[in-house]
Amino acid sequence: MSSDDDQDQEHDEEQKHETEESECERGHVSVVVLGDLGHSPRMTYHALSLSQEGYEVNLVGYAGSKPQEDLLNDQHITLTYMRPPPNLSNTGVPKILSFVFKVLWQSLVLFFTLIMGPRAKALLLQNPPGVPAMPVCWFYCFLTRTKFFIDWHNYGYTILALSLRKSHPLVFIYRMTEKVFGKLAQGGLCVTKAMKVDLESNWGIHRVTVLYDRPAERFHSLTLEEKHNLFLKLSSSFPCFSSDDPDKTAFTERYADGRLDLCEDRPALLVSSTSWTEDEDFSILFHALQDYENVRQEFPDHYPRLVVVVTGKGPMKEYYTSLVENQHWTNVVLLTPWLTAEDYPKLLASADLGVCLHFSSSGLDLPMKVVDMFGSGLPVAAISYLALPELVKHNENGLIFKTKEELANLLQDWFRGFPRETAIKETYYDFYKNIDEFRRLQWHPCWTCNALPLFGQDGNVAKHN
Repeated sequence: MSSDDDQDQEHDEEQKHETEESECERGHVSVVVLGDLGHSPRMTYHALSLSQEGYEVNLVGYAGSKPQEDLLNDQHITLTYMRPPPNLSNTGVPKILSFVFKVLWQSLVLFFTLIMGPRAKALLLQNPPGVPAMPVCWFYCFLTRTKFFIDWHNYGYTILALSLRKSHPLVFIYRMTEKVFGKLAQGGLCVTKAMKVDLESNWGIHRVTVLYDRPAERFHSLTLEEKHNLFLKLSSSFPCFSSDDPDKTAFTERYADGRLDLCEDRPALLVSSTSWTEDEDFSILFHALQDYENVRQEFPDHYPRLVVVVTGKGPMKEYYTSLVENQHWTNVVLLTPWLTAEDYPKLLASADLGVCLHFSSSGLDLPMKVVDMFGSGLPVAAISYLALPELVKHNENGLIFKTKEELANLLQDWFRGFPRETAIKETYYDFYKNIDEFRRLQWHPCWTCNALPLFGQDGNVAKHN
């Protein structure tokens, strides 16, 4: 072997040794969610911020949607996928036995996943779902002397009560599990001030800090060129975005001199994201769109055609899509695509209005989808509930409605005279200014102020760069 080869081998070994030393110096943190990692944005942001602040992160959850690229490309974040439990829904097994089997399966798989993984100095668990994750993670942390933290997104027992009655024994057991193991955690985070007050007054949990969701950097405004490219891409799958002219879409047009502009006769673009579950009543939007269809038929010169894009997946999706197809609307087009993590922010930034149907099961959480829409510079109409004013302020940065009739009126007021300047837009000229102010405060600066002290509170959890 030549001397040059010897030097290259020594250089590679030195680099490998330096990498191993660097990883030893960085503290390890486990971030756990008993759900689809690609559909868990807040926990993804936790992992990215922990990595940015000098931690090795083991992000544990289930495979499903593709995670965002910056997570996949981060060399200090390891994605650990657990094996999901078998689906027994169509096997004739009683529901109660199926539930018990699922809990036992998840408990064993989660526990051994944590035990077999890297030794962590801290563990951050998303709740909900908290059963069986809360007791399993607490037991693991107890055995390994790991700090146990909970990120409270909502209360799992309130979600369970949507499909069962509030007095059901399983709802009671779920609530007691959250309460007992919530108290055993060394600290935590929550998403609203209202939830922090409720945790303190009704649960006796005091070591919780409010960390509001903030838009990630990938949610931002787009140039007209970027919007045009998105519309061209969507037009290959959805004819309502296309045009006979290859340099034109239903929304944008490129002229012979290369100049790009919005079409004067373009339709309005409305976006919504839903989980198609009981806590997001799509019938409210359905009836509002039916009213819009009727109004546009009567006054075609005053209202634009409407393209409605509803993203997400869930158990009631097929029911409502078939319901819409049976209406044979001519002025409203409803699309239900599943967009990539890269295209979804672009769609929000290209839309004219967002609609949020999230009705919190507890009344204490906030919809992440609204945060994403604000980050993209998009005004939002959202259904009212207790904690919503902590995020959406009526007639300041968005619109709040309570009934399907109110939503129908809001849509008609917003799009009357579109795309020309209208009285309603002039009335709400502060919307965009207030949304811009919201966008200035990004996730990571908020995270370093409110979450980072949780992990470094004893000065020994991690060595920071």
